Order: sequence, then C-alpha cells, then structure tokens
Amino acid sequence: MQVLGIVDIVWRGVNVPVEKGAKIKVGGIQNTGVTYGRKVGRAQEFVGSEVTATTNLERGQRFSELWSEAEGELQVVCDTGQTFVMADAFLTERPEITGGDGGKIELKWMASAPEEIL
Repeated sequence: MQVLGIVDIVWRGVNVPVEKGAKIKVGGIQNTGVTYGRKVGRAQEFVGSEVTATTNLERGQRFSELWSEAEGELQVVCDTGQTFVMADAFLTERPEITGGDGGKIELKWMASAPEEIL
C-alpha cells in the first residue's frame, strides 16, 4: 500500500520545488476543551490552514518569484492523490535565505479551510 512520500507545492500557478518534509495543517472546525466546575465540555472554534515547505534559491532566480505579500492560490499536491486547494493563501513571514546549504528558504503560508480534491 502506498503512503505519502512526495508533496508538490503550486503557488499562484507556479510549481515550487520543495525539499522532503513539507507540512500541511488542514484548517477547519476543531474542538477545544472547556472546564467548568468538575466537568469538561467542548467548544468549537475555527483554525486556519498552515503550510510549511522549504525550497532552494536557484541561480538566476529572483527572491520576488517566491515572496509576495499578496494573497493567491496555493495547492498542496500529494503523491497519494489528495490535492488541497486554498484560494486565499498568503505568506506569513519574510523568509531568511540560508547560505552554504543550497540557499534554503522556508516558506510559511496560512489560509482558510482548503477544498480537498481526490
């Protein structure tokens, strides 16, 4: 049985090659524990989606090809067939460029709950 191995990132229509270890936290409704008296109940809250992936800065590539303060569509494509599409994604932090190890750039996005396509 195949399990998740490769994750592809498509940011605003451009495929961004990413290193092994990309992560997605799928946003949506979650339960939160609420303690009252000697009981625990649950309250629901919405949490946003979070995606973290590391790419490398290539020769001739502009940093602005990766970083933008604007919103856009983000797709997380899994080799197991799932695709998570977030139309309102945005980068949350200006990334650092790490020299000596391929020019690593960690990209972090947030978005609303994604549409899952299988």
